[in-house]
Amino acid sequence: MDLDAANAVLLERGAPAYRVAQMRQAITRDLITSWDEALTLPKDLRVALSEAAPASEMTIEDVQRAKDGTVKARFATVDGFPAEAVLMRSKDRHTVCLSSQSGCALACTFCATGTMGFGRSLTKGEIFEQLLWAARTARESNAKIRNVVMTGMGESLQNLDAVLDFCHMTNDPDGFGLGARSIAISTAGWIPGIDALIKEPMQVKLAISLHAPDDALRSELMPINRRYPIKDLMAALKRYRQATKRRIYVEYLLLNEVND
Repeated sequence: MDLDAANAVLLERGAPAYRVAQMRQAITRDLITSWDEALTLPKDLRVALSEAAPASEMTIEDVQRAKDGTVKARFATVDGFPAEAVLMRSKDRHTVCLSSQSGCALACTFCATGTMGFGRSLTKGEIFEQLLWAARTARESNAKIRNVVMTGMGESLQNLDAVLDFCHMTNDPDGFGLGARSIAISTAGWIPGIDALIKEPMQVKLAISLHAPDDALRSELMPINRRYPIKDLMAALKRYRQATKRRIYVEYLLLNEVND
């Protein structure tokens, strides 16, 4: 979903401001899948939007549902790259994990995505479309998305511009309206991205995938540690903490008799 392209259509046609608001509400609040469903907009405008900025660009290829309420969707981009999103439920709170890239270049040994290699980074619209799917799915049980975590396919900080653009779209009070502190960006320890994130005023959360307490084991599990060892990573996190005063969250996957 390319909201910029949709805005451009309205601008070119000289649509009044209230049409822009109706268009954004149709996508982010009504959660339409096709402009034909946006009945607040005139038919000619819906046709123009369908041609220039389809409400759904990615294809859902598979949906899997677990007994605990977890739902995973596999998408395909228009050029054939895969992406996945996972919706998790804990009581009345729904959290969605979104992909920032198709595949991943970091090759963590415990991660299935790492075996795929790197395809390409996703656009902000492709990331946002995963969120809209999750919101529609949560709505089936009269629930809303309460948390967003960038911890699906890919290294989020290697696609930082698109990820931050997505975060701003998600946080937009006139759009999806999710609080900034309900959005978390997860990283395997990409230090240039951590340093770049220091400059971001939006109060998003930062989560670190650690998974090992020392360089030897972490390098074995996560090859990125050979480039950015734990000492350097901790120094970057201290810089981030001192500059932003934000909490840093640690993710640690327990592997039986490996890192436990």
